[in-house]
Amino acid sequence: MGNSKWLVAALFGSVILWRHDVEAMWAAMGSVVNVMLSLKLKRILNQERPVSTLKSDPGMPSSHAQSIFFAVTFAVLSIIEWLGINEITIAIGVLALAFGSYLSWLRVSQLFHIVSQVVVGAVLGTIFSILWYLSWDAIVLKAFISSFWVQAIVVLGAAGFCLDFLVHIVCYWLRDEDEISK
Repeated sequence: MGNSKWLVAALFGSVILWRHDVEAMWAAMGSVVNVMLSLKLKRILNQERPVSTLKSDPGMPSSHAQSIFFAVTFAVLSIIEWLGINEITIAIGVLALAFGSYLSWLRVSQLFHIVSQVVVGAVLGTIFSILWYLSWDAIVLKAFISSFWVQAIVVLGAAGFCLDFLVHIVCYWLRDEDEISK
């Protein structure tokens, strides 16, 4: 697993620890669902990577770019909601998008993806992030406030998704370590 996925996982972990509220859990759950969407699309599209000997799984879309742009977009939308649109939030947004673009471009420069795989991943991550972000205020928040069962489902669902993702990351990391040591 690349460093950018660790960065995204660490970012969401930090947000949950810092904010420790249901909206942070909603964001983290969205990140996990976004990764699941990316993995499913890779299987469906089954497009080879530019150098198939580097990684054996399909390359379309770039799950790194999709994860990075989900996180960047969610962060930018959150900052704009918190501080409004002004010079500071515009500067933060531009810097975040530039950083996300740079991290995504690394996937092309290291021959893990072609440009179209990274662009598709970035676009999908951005669109999914916007939809996930907007769904909180438009659908989930009202139901969450008015129903204990919705609260339980959202909190337990988010915790379950995040725990499952953590287990997946650790298993993936251990498998990579085994392959390196052979």
